Amino acid sequence: MDAAELTPEAFSLTLSLGGRYAGEQHWTLQGERSAFAARVQTDFGGVLPEIRRVQTSRLHPRHRSSLGYAEGDGRGRPSFEVNFDRKAGLIHLRQGRDEASSPLTTEYHDPVSLLLWLRWLTAQEGGGPERTYAQLTGGRVLIQRLPDTELGGVTCSGYFLRPGNAYVYIEQDEPWRLMRLIQPTDFGPVEANAQGAARRPTPERRRRRV
Repeated sequence: MDAAELTPEAFSLTLSLGGRYAGEQHWTLQGERSAFAARVQTDFGGVLPEIRRVQTSRLHPRHRSSLGYAEGDGRGRPSFEVNFDRKAGLIHLRQGRDEASSPLTTEYHDPVSLLLWLRWLTAQEGGGPERTYAQLTGGRVLIQRLPDTELGGVTCSGYFLRPGNAYVYIEQDEPWRLMRLIQPTDFGPVEANAQGAARRPTPERRRRRV
C-alpha cells in the first residue's frame, strides 16, 4: 500500500480501565466521491456505564484535514456537528439547538481525522517532526513525539497530545495500525488496544440495558 493513499479498511480496538474490560471501538474507513469517510463506534461497557458513541469524519483526500465531523449516540440527529465549508470560507457549528459560523482561515482536524493524520505522518519516512501542532475547533493541539516502543511484537511510534494528555501509538510499518490509545476520563485513563496486540482483559458481567 502506498503510504500516501487512504485505503478502505475496518478494524477494532478493545477498551480497558485499570486492566479490566471497558468496551470496544470499531472503525470503518471508506472512500467517497470527493472525500474519505471514517466512522468510529465506541460501545462502552464492563466496568463503565453502557453508552454508545458514534463519531463520523469526512477527510480531504490530499490534505488529510477535516471536511466535517459529527458526534452522537447513533440514534437520530447527532448532538454535535461541524462543517468546514472551503468554498464559502466558513466553519458551521451546531451543538444541540445552538448554531454558529466563523471564518475558515486554516486547515482543521477533528478527533478522528487527527488520529488518521498521525497514521499518515508515521507512514512517512522519519515518522514526522519531533514537535508539531494541529488545529481543532476547540483550540490548537501540541503533538510531541515519544521514544519508539514495542507493542504486541511490533515497533510503534508514540505521540503525546496536549491539552488532553492523550497518548497515541502507531505501528511503524505497513499497515500502520493504531495499536494503542490512552485517553484520560473522569473514571481514569481508558486504554484502547488493537485486538490481537494485547491480551484482552476478562470481561465483566454486563448489566442488562434498560
